[in-house]
Amino acid sequence: MEIQERTESIVSLTPAAAAKIRGLMAGEEDVSVLRVAIEGGGCSGFQYGLGFDRGAQEGDHAFECEGVTVVVDPFSAPYLLGAQVDYLETIQESGFKIDNPNAVSSCGCGHSFQVEDETVEASQVGGCGSGCSA
Repeated sequence: MEIQERTESIVSLTPAAAAKIRGLMAGEEDVSVLRVAIEGGGCSGFQYGLGFDRGAQEGDHAFECEGVTVVVDPFSAPYLLGAQVDYLETIQESGFKIDNPNAVSSCGCGHSFQVEDETVEASQVGGCGSGCSA
């Protein structure tokens, strides 16, 4: 199995995001990495996926960031290059927020986005399930 070990991060984590992720991982069994991915869907074309995994899969890019091992699949990597995952906990909102320099537009809730070479129109994809509109 070939895993792409990287010295530079595709995605970075803020200290707040890393602390929250480490805390959540401590409560899970049999997980060792944070998987960051994009998936088709959402009202703007793509949506983000954050989840825990047992380890990297063949072809994944694996790197360490703020004490967390992060893996990104080869399809998602170009769309996430330079993105930063943050964790916010305010009166208005709490949760993970992804700042992605590759996104040219995103829906009102911030859970889905569109990139410049995206060919799927928002009206063809449907809503992201968060009650927002594109």
